[in-house]
Amino acid sequence: MLTRYSTDARGRLRQKAVVYTKEEHRIPVETIDKDAYFVVSHLRECGYDAYIVGGAVRDLLVGRNPKDFDIVTEATPSRIKRLFRNSRIIGRRFRLVHVFFGEKIFEVSTFRSTKSGSVGNEFGTMDEDVQRRDFTLNALYYDPLREQVIDYVGGVSDIRKGILRPVIPLDRIFEEDPVRMLRAVKYSVTTGCRIPFALRHKIRRCAPLLSPVSPSRLTEEMLKIVNGGHSYDIVREALDTDLYMHLQPAACAMMYADKHFERAYMESLRALDELVARESDARLGKKLMFFVRDFIAGLTDWQKEAESKAAAGELYLKTWTQVRQFVLPINPQRTELEYAIRESLRALGVSVKIPKRMFADKK
Repeated sequence: MLTRYSTDARGRLRQKAVVYTKEEHRIPVETIDKDAYFVVSHLRECGYDAYIVGGAVRDLLVGRNPKDFDIVTEATPSRIKRLFRNSRIIGRRFRLVHVFFGEKIFEVSTFRSTKSGSVGNEFGTMDEDVQRRDFTLNALYYDPLREQVIDYVGGVSDIRKGILRPVIPLDRIFEEDPVRMLRAVKYSVTTGCRIPFALRHKIRRCAPLLSPVSPSRLTEEMLKIVNGGHSYDIVREALDTDLYMHLQPAACAMMYADKHFERAYMESLRALDELVARESDARLGKKLMFFVRDFIAGLTDWQKEAESKAAAGELYLKTWTQVRQFVLPINPQRTELEYAIRESLRALGVSVKIPKRMFADKK
């Protein structure tokens, strides 16, 4: 094990970070995406410090295949853009660079400062950047060229102990960004790291902070749950920490009022996870169906509706309206929600065509 040092105000050496060698962290360099490796390597060749950071390093340490390889560097967005012709700058407040390799996108960010807190948008140093990371298991930097993991905050030890520990102080972490509570639950489930009592208590107390969060951010987090293959355990934890009532309030209200609905809803999530395990690339609408089918089943006597020759279009429109209200505040792609409704109705023995006027608003 190696150590990084820096000097304090008096010029004395102090330990800054622990550096794990490849024999200690045991991440096979072959598991690093070759294009992510190229991005880091090219930045280094051009004189800029660069690392793979965050979730990819966490996943590699727990033996999972990362879905994304994010990269952090001291180079500014404009410099990164000049180094990679296959890139574009995104963002308004804090600019990032997306580097494209075919269908793959690598997010390259510049080290951020802590001058404006953990959600600040000023460029900084690596020493500052690590203090902006939410939890220690996400605050690890991997150098694929030297095959080293740089750990400022004890993240490797926390992963090995199976504990989720925040980097940002508890009195600020969720006030500055409430979505971190949802991520805490997700990380706990997907890595097997337990949420300590103090952190769980803080999440329960701060759960109402999710109410003013924009629907777009909540939708993004909800879709990660839908697509991730761990929806049952994540929703169960979100219910226990009072978070789910702010993510899916209608579903929570029905679960609290009706134990039968709760059992059916949770069993549908188990079925969703089984689907994702079999068909990870299944369309979103097919996955969303598991979140809405039990609600749809309780709307009316579908056997009677199937036997009647009532206007199928009007029936669909009424179902659509109620399902749209049921899933709020999330706002999934309309065509995918339509697919979920249609397939749920088909499973109930009701086959309907989407009325043409459903598409009128899209023009």
